Amino acid sequence: MTVPALQFSHDQAEAYDRIAELLRSVGVDLTDGSVTPPKPGKQQVLAVTGKAGSGKTLLLAELYKALEAGGVEVVSSDFEGRKRKERRTLAILAPTNKAASVLRMRGVPATTIHRILYTPVYDPEYERIAEWLAGSGERPQIEGLTDLALDRAHAFYQIHKSVPGAFAAAGLRGSDFITGWKRREEGLDIGFIDEASMLDEKQFNDLKEIFPTLVLFGDPAQLAPVGLSGEMIFERLPAPSRLVLNRIHRQEADNPILDLAHALADPELGFEAFERMVEEAARKDERVVWAPRVEVDLMARSPVLVWRNATRIRLINAFRAVHGAPEDELLEGEPLICDGLELPLKHRKKRLDLEARGLIKGAQVIYLGPGRKPGFSRLHVMGAEDPQVSAASIVKIEKPGEEEPFIPFAARMGAVFLHGAAVTIHKAQGSQWENVQVFAPDLYAAARMGRIEAGQPLWKRLAYVAITRAEQRLFWVVRARLSKPEGPLRVDDLRAAPAAQLVLQPDSTEDA
Repeated sequence: MTVPALQFSHDQAEAYDRIAELLRSVGVDLTDGSVTPPKPGKQQVLAVTGKAGSGKTLLLAELYKALEAGGVEVVSSDFEGRKRKERRTLAILAPTNKAASVLRMRGVPATTIHRILYTPVYDPEYERIAEWLAGSGERPQIEGLTDLALDRAHAFYQIHKSVPGAFAAAGLRGSDFITGWKRREEGLDIGFIDEASMLDEKQFNDLKEIFPTLVLFGDPAQLAPVGLSGEMIFERLPAPSRLVLNRIHRQEADNPILDLAHALADPELGFEAFERMVEEAARKDERVVWAPRVEVDLMARSPVLVWRNATRIRLINAFRAVHGAPEDELLEGEPLICDGLELPLKHRKKRLDLEARGLIKGAQVIYLGPGRKPGFSRLHVMGAEDPQVSAASIVKIEKPGEEEPFIPFAARMGAVFLHGAAVTIHKAQGSQWENVQVFAPDLYAAARMGRIEAGQPLWKRLAYVAITRAEQRLFWVVRARLSKPEGPLRVDDLRAAPAAQLVLQPDSTEDA
């Protein structure tokens, strides 16, 4: 077996060997660390599937280490070195910023699928710094940039492998070194895709256009994307191209959160019996909490997970009410969720600028206060490598029983936000939080409806996804009550770096 020194389980070892065999067939040998230049060939797609705790992320991380040690160059969305015909590359992608940040926290240099479709154009002088950081150039001498600043950039890059992050550590902003963005014209090489259960048809087709070799990592028990009729993209692959990790790897002490998630696989388990399991787990382990109410202080950084939109809207308005938030403005520290960008086609470059800073649909954001111009907001994008940004914003606050949302303030165009104190379980996929509150009455409603999705009761799929969003602590909320906040909303714990201004100026083809 070509298994690394780390002790794998039997199914992990088999999956590692199958992937190593696939890579060897395209000229990358993990056994002896040799690589040969890429050659045209047929599309290769392999999927590694398994439930939460089965070791998918560990396997991905070990494969990344072996490929990097063998001379395969890791390609990110923030900078690409000079093209060389003989080089082999690897890109590690996730559908959302939050999912990519989970990998980065584990030392894996991941970025979003969206970001890999576009590449930045660097100012030539600063490109010399990027080449040096990436190990393919000499240490440069840049006017106005001290040796100490370069040392800070180098130290940051050794840990995080992010060129923009390293530049930020040297005191530079994106507008200093990025002159524009262009759609990727040339294909890449090997792609690892985490959270592949979230892939839709268009994303998968885009990826196949870019990568001749794809390895997908996904959880078949999660919720399928809208439009795929409960089916995951990787479930359409032929059986020999799907590898299944069955063994569940726990911490030294059993993880009660994973135990609850995997108990849902029992076809005889009903909702009431499952709630008794949650209550029993809460009596034995502090990592599970039987909660008689929603803890409002947790909502500012980790949303309550619900099934129904009506529940989401009621909880958001209750959150704002207990904090005394006025209708016509936001309080510093209020959580937001990016709901897309409202920009005409002629503002394509501005759209790319916003998306490059992490403001893509589903991004979790903390409001830091108004910007310098009317309609602008200072924002902290959770999970982004350079999280501070100022952008034109359209904020929508939905009200119970009202079809149209209330808009406390808005720019003429820009990033659109909904409130983020509560989100649907569907939108929470790909994200993880230290503490997660699951609103159980919504799951009970789904159970009473008796809906089935892909052969599984819908409430069980919802419960599985919601539970596995919790990294350390699960709150199972059983009543529609809200606690009082222990203090005002805060932003002092967020990095207090100056925000890069993303100004939507009229294009040269547009009347001012």
